Amino acid sequence: MAAKESRKLIAQNKKAYHDYFVEESIEAGIELVGTEVKSLRQGRANLKDAWCSVVKGEMLLNGCHISPYEHGNIFNRDPMRVRRLLLHKREIMRMYGLVKQQGFSLIPLALYFKDSRVKVQIGLCKGKKLYDKRADLASRDAKRDIQRALKERNQ
Repeated sequence: MAAKESRKLIAQNKKAYHDYFVEESIEAGIELVGTEVKSLRQGRANLKDAWCSVVKGEMLLNGCHISPYEHGNIFNRDPMRVRRLLLHKREIMRMYGLVKQQGFSLIPLALYFKDSRVKVQIGLCKGKKLYDKRADLASRDAKRDIQRALKERNQ
Protein backbone atom coordinates (compact mmCIF):
# COMPACT_ATOMS: atom_id res chain seq x y z
CA MET A 1 0.00 0.00 0.00
CA ALA A 2 1.42 3.37 -1.02
CA ALA A 3 1.98 5.97 1.67
CA LYS A 4 -0.17 9.06 1.40
CA GLU A 5 1.87 12.15 0.68
CA SER A 6 1.30 15.19 2.84
CA ARG A 7 1.33 18.69 1.41
CA LYS A 8 1.54 21.72 3.70
CA LEU A 9 1.24 25.14 2.05
CA ILE A 10 3.83 27.70 3.15
CA ALA A 11 3.14 30.65 0.86
CA GLN A 12 0.95 31.33 -2.15
CA ASN A 13 1.31 33.99 -4.83
CA LYS A 14 -2.26 35.27 -5.19
CA LYS A 15 -1.08 38.31 -7.14
CA ALA A 16 0.16 36.01 -9.91
CA TYR A 17 -3.38 34.77 -10.60
CA HIS A 18 -4.55 38.40 -10.79
CA ASP A 19 -1.77 39.59 -13.11
CA TYR A 20 -1.27 36.53 -15.35
CA PHE A 21 -3.06 33.76 -17.21
CA VAL A 22 -1.52 30.52 -15.93
CA GLU A 23 -1.15 28.21 -18.95
CA GLU A 24 0.77 25.37 -17.30
CA SER A 25 2.41 24.62 -13.97
CA ILE A 26 5.34 22.45 -12.96
CA GLU A 27 6.72 21.33 -9.60
CA ALA A 28 10.37 21.98 -8.78
CA GLY A 29 12.62 21.41 -5.81
CA ILE A 30 14.54 24.32 -4.32
CA GLU A 31 18.09 24.48 -2.98
CA LEU A 32 18.03 25.87 0.57
CA VAL A 33 20.22 25.99 3.67
CA GLY A 34 19.12 24.69 7.08
CA THR A 35 18.11 27.99 8.65
CA GLU A 36 15.93 28.81 5.63
CA VAL A 37 14.06 25.53 6.04
CA LYS A 38 13.50 26.27 9.73
CA SER A 39 12.15 29.69 8.83
CA LEU A 40 9.85 28.14 6.24
CA ARG A 41 8.51 25.72 8.86
CA GLN A 42 7.36 28.85 10.73
CA GLY A 43 5.65 30.03 7.51
CA ARG A 44 7.87 33.07 6.97
CA ALA A 45 8.10 33.44 3.19
CA ASN A 46 6.79 35.89 0.60
CA LEU A 47 6.40 35.16 -3.12
CA LYS A 48 4.61 38.38 -4.05
CA ASP A 49 7.23 39.89 -6.38
CA ALA A 50 9.13 36.70 -7.22
CA TRP A 51 10.00 35.43 -10.70
CA CYS A 52 12.13 32.69 -12.25
CA SER A 53 14.91 33.01 -14.79
CA VAL A 54 17.14 30.62 -16.72
CA VAL A 55 20.86 31.40 -16.58
CA LYS A 56 23.52 29.06 -17.99
CA GLY A 57 21.15 26.11 -18.11
CA GLU A 58 19.98 26.52 -14.49
CA MET A 59 16.61 27.83 -13.34
CA LEU A 60 16.85 30.43 -10.59
CA LEU A 61 14.25 31.86 -8.22
CA ASN A 62 14.60 35.64 -7.88
CA GLY A 63 12.82 38.04 -5.55
CA CYS A 64 11.57 35.44 -3.08
CA HIS A 65 11.85 36.67 0.51
CA ILE A 66 12.50 34.07 3.19
CA SER A 67 12.82 35.79 6.56
CA PRO A 68 15.95 35.04 8.63
CA TYR A 69 15.54 32.41 11.34
CA GLU A 70 15.55 34.06 14.80
CA HIS A 71 17.91 31.53 16.38
CA GLY A 72 20.16 31.18 13.32
CA ASN A 73 22.74 33.89 14.24
CA ILE A 74 25.77 33.63 11.88
CA PHE A 75 24.24 30.84 9.78
CA ASN A 76 21.46 33.05 8.37
CA ARG A 77 21.72 33.94 4.70
CA ASP A 78 20.50 36.99 2.82
CA PRO A 79 16.67 36.81 2.78
CA MET A 80 16.47 37.96 -0.86
CA ARG A 81 19.27 35.80 -2.28
CA VAL A 82 18.87 34.04 -5.61
CA ARG A 83 18.02 30.37 -5.08
CA ARG A 84 18.56 27.54 -7.54
CA LEU A 85 15.57 25.42 -8.56
CA LEU A 86 15.97 21.70 -9.09
CA LEU A 87 14.53 20.48 -12.39
CA HIS A 88 15.59 18.08 -15.12
CA LYS A 89 17.62 19.70 -17.90
CA ARG A 90 15.00 18.92 -20.56
CA GLU A 91 12.27 20.59 -18.46
CA ILE A 92 14.43 23.70 -18.04
CA MET A 93 15.20 23.87 -21.77
CA ARG A 94 11.52 23.38 -22.72
CA MET A 95 10.44 26.19 -20.40
CA TYR A 96 13.29 28.41 -21.60
CA GLY A 97 12.24 27.87 -25.23
CA LEU A 98 8.64 28.85 -24.49
CA VAL A 99 9.76 31.95 -22.58
CA LYS A 100 12.05 33.11 -25.40
CA GLN A 101 9.81 32.31 -28.37
CA GLN A 102 6.26 32.85 -27.19
CA GLY A 103 6.66 35.57 -24.57
CA PHE A 104 5.68 33.59 -21.49
CA SER A 105 6.91 34.39 -17.97
CA LEU A 106 7.98 31.94 -15.28
CA ILE A 107 6.24 32.88 -12.04
CA PRO A 108 6.31 30.93 -8.75
CA LEU A 109 2.73 30.23 -7.70
CA ALA A 110 3.15 28.37 -4.41
CA LEU A 111 5.77 27.24 -1.93
CA TYR A 112 4.94 24.12 0.08
CA PHE A 113 6.26 21.09 1.94
CA LYS A 114 5.75 17.79 0.17
CA ASP A 115 6.49 15.26 2.89
CA SER A 116 9.73 16.72 4.29
CA ARG A 117 10.96 18.47 1.13
CA VAL A 118 10.30 22.06 0.09
CA LYS A 119 8.77 22.37 -3.37
CA VAL A 120 7.89 25.32 -5.59
CA GLN A 121 5.03 25.32 -8.07
CA ILE A 122 6.13 27.32 -11.11
CA GLY A 123 3.59 28.64 -13.58
CA LEU A 124 4.16 29.27 -17.25
CA CYS A 125 2.19 32.52 -17.48
CA LYS A 126 1.10 35.13 -19.99
CA GLY A 127 0.43 38.67 -18.80
CA LYS A 128 -3.12 39.99 -18.54
CA LYS A 129 -4.21 43.31 -19.95
CA LEU A 130 -6.19 45.75 -17.83
CA TYR A 131 -9.48 44.82 -19.51
CA ASP A 132 -8.82 41.12 -18.77
CA LYS A 133 -8.37 41.94 -15.07
CA ARG A 134 -11.59 43.93 -15.05
CA ALA A 135 -13.49 41.11 -16.77
CA ASP A 136 -12.20 38.62 -14.19
CA LEU A 137 -13.29 40.87 -11.32
CA ALA A 138 -16.73 41.36 -12.90
CA SER A 139 -17.27 37.62 -13.43
CA ARG A 140 -16.12 36.85 -9.87
CA ASP A 141 -18.55 39.45 -8.48
CA ALA A 142 -21.38 38.07 -10.62
CA LYS A 143 -20.73 34.52 -9.38
CA ARG A 144 -20.66 35.75 -5.79
CA ASP A 145 -23.99 37.59 -6.28
CA ILE A 146 -25.58 34.51 -7.85
CA GLN A 147 -24.41 32.29 -4.98
CA ARG A 148 -25.71 34.81 -2.43
CA ALA A 149 -29.11 34.99 -4.16
CA LEU A 150 -29.39 31.20 -4.34
CA LYS A 151 -28.49 30.88 -0.68
CA GLU A 152 -31.15 33.43 0.35
CA ARG A 153 -33.74 31.78 -1.88
CA ASN A 154 -33.10 28.31 -0.44
CA GLN A 155 -33.51 29.46 3.17
